[in-house]
Amino acid sequence: MTWETVIGLEIHAQLATRSKIFSAASTAFGAEPNTQASAVDLGLPGVLPVVNREVVRMAVRFALATGASITKRSVFARKNYFYPDLPKGYQISQMAFPIVGEGSISVTLPDGEVKVVGLTRAHLEEDAGKSVHDLFEGNTAIDLNRAGTPLLEIVSEPDMRSATEAVAYARFMHSLVRYIEICDGNMQEGSFRCDANVSIRQKGSETLGTRTEIKNLNSFRFLERAIDFEVERQIDILESGGKITQETRLYDADRDETRSMRSKEEANDYRYFPDPDLPPLVIDDAFIESVRSTMPELPTARRARFVETLDIPAIDAQALCADRQTADYFEAVFAGQSFAPRLAANWVLGELYGRMNKEDVVLADVPVSAAGLGTLIARVDDGTLSGKLGKQVFDAMWSGEQDVDAIIEARGLKQISDTGAIEAMIDEVMAANPSQLEEYRAGKEKLLSFFVGAVMKASRGKANPAQLNQMLREKLKP
Repeated sequence: MTWETVIGLEIHAQLATRSKIFSAASTAFGAEPNTQASAVDLGLPGVLPVVNREVVRMAVRFALATGASITKRSVFARKNYFYPDLPKGYQISQMAFPIVGEGSISVTLPDGEVKVVGLTRAHLEEDAGKSVHDLFEGNTAIDLNRAGTPLLEIVSEPDMRSATEAVAYARFMHSLVRYIEICDGNMQEGSFRCDANVSIRQKGSETLGTRTEIKNLNSFRFLERAIDFEVERQIDILESGGKITQETRLYDADRDETRSMRSKEEANDYRYFPDPDLPPLVIDDAFIESVRSTMPELPTARRARFVETLDIPAIDAQALCADRQTADYFEAVFAGQSFAPRLAANWVLGELYGRMNKEDVVLADVPVSAAGLGTLIARVDDGTLSGKLGKQVFDAMWSGEQDVDAIIEARGLKQISDTGAIEAMIDEVMAANPSQLEEYRAGKEKLLSFFVGAVMKASRGKANPAQLNQMLREKLKP
């Protein structure tokens, strides 16, 4: 029997505000437990929640970035359930009237195919607290610092058909929310996490199978592995004559498997009702237009511009636009310079990113400024430096020196382009290696590299490679 996988994702993006969604308490990560939970976050009697305007602005930015509809009159509801990390017994969320309605996005898959994924909704809600199991032996502690932290829950249609597609979609969203600066995307700190709804059905069937929900996946690798495991588990059950139980499951990375947490709740189980303490959220056109006026160029449009107007290969444009900081850095490298932007792309994705990966450094902490790298590339482009010497200058910049011309002068790295000087070195090398010269002239052309290397050594790596190759070929002729 041939099975088809059906996947929908719920992404929880923590909005990058300094205060919580309904209170002035800080959202800073890493504070001492229970030092950032206000009376509002705890739902104590006599307090009233007030919506953080910045949260609304970020939700509208997301809607504009995805082309989704904006609900001008949305409603906050109480989602009732009882967990130890939710002492007030309900979570303020949105249900019937979310702030962001339907839309769709186009995701480029690893094989180049473009996949359209529908957006069901994106709604605002507060996060719960956190249970801590390793602080006191045999006991569970509760840290409520996270209670009330603003989340945008992005719900997709069940349009994905493999773990690969789900990961591509999640990566797209991860890049987008960082690009429009509504979420820092830090998955280790839980700022961006996914729930995956997974089911299978017979190929060709239109009827959805019974789904399970895998909760709180905080890495793309875990997302892929969890879905793959769950699909195989469901296939094994159905082909053995069993039935899938609708439930919430947890992914155990150590054992690379999913396991049951609890039965899956339906909306009715949560007994949603409008929060009596919060009036409907009303957004007018002026507010939407004010948000629109601050929107950056979106990654899809920027990639297209890089390819069409800067002559950057599509695969490089994809990498450069993976995040906004890299794209901004890249454009700053060639700003005001006369060399082709493609050279800047080669240096950023090659030398710079190679060094960043090797030393585990993020772009914000690299010691080479975009302007400095632009000057370095210009010196290579105008022939002052060879590519090899340019990398020596880059090494010096990475070590803290920033004045490109001063580095070249201090180290005597200026490329030798004087024809007479290069010819003299060639003559010396030819005279010192008569047997190799004879072999070359007898037809052993691979000895050309021997002569190039010998002259380069004589010039201490400073001979202009292009000139050297051209002159050598002429001088070596019989």
